[in-house]
Amino acid sequence: MQEQNSEFEFRGINHLALVCKDMERTVDFYTNILGMPLTKTIELPGNMGQHFFFDIGKGDALAFFWFPDAPDAAPGVSAPNGMPGEGELASAHGSMNHVAFDVPAEKFEEYHAKLVAKGVHVTPIMNHDDSPRQVSKEVHEGTFIRSFYFRGPDGELLEFATWLRALRPDDVKHKPARSVDVERYRGLVPAGD
Repeated sequence: MQEQNSEFEFRGINHLALVCKDMERTVDFYTNILGMPLTKTIELPGNMGQHFFFDIGKGDALAFFWFPDAPDAAPGVSAPNGMPGEGELASAHGSMNHVAFDVPAEKFEEYHAKLVAKGVHVTPIMNHDDSPRQVSKEVHEGTFIRSFYFRGPDGELLEFATWLRALRPDDVKHKPARSVDVERYRGLVPAGD
């Protein structure tokens, strides 16, 4: 059973806004490779740039800003250097690590093959579970989500994901880390201290 928010009624993501280096290249990738309809284009006042929106389903949107004087990308700071299983996944505090698009379970493997056929480098399919490795080769009753990762034209990390079961209260079982826990996570301080 899913808990209800008693403070605010959220209906999903209205839009997530990223920054691109070349809006034309971004439109080409998101419309021609991923098939997302371009739904709104805005020329920002004062020659500040552009803001374009793509439909990602269920009334949600992925948006991109293009600023003529935006700083260059900073992999490892503003976005991960690698993809899961292929490099460092950490990115800086306040950064956007990745965007996961929810796709139907029955089309999941087809979508993986379709991106490969379009020449997109994708990771192998990952079956996420609660095992020590957190990923299994095969889907089993403990698999809660399947996913694979790829990059957009500016290096933004993207994911196609599909839930295999509803999340339950026992899926929340870890104490949140604090900034003072860094040394413990790096193995510099024993867990009991």
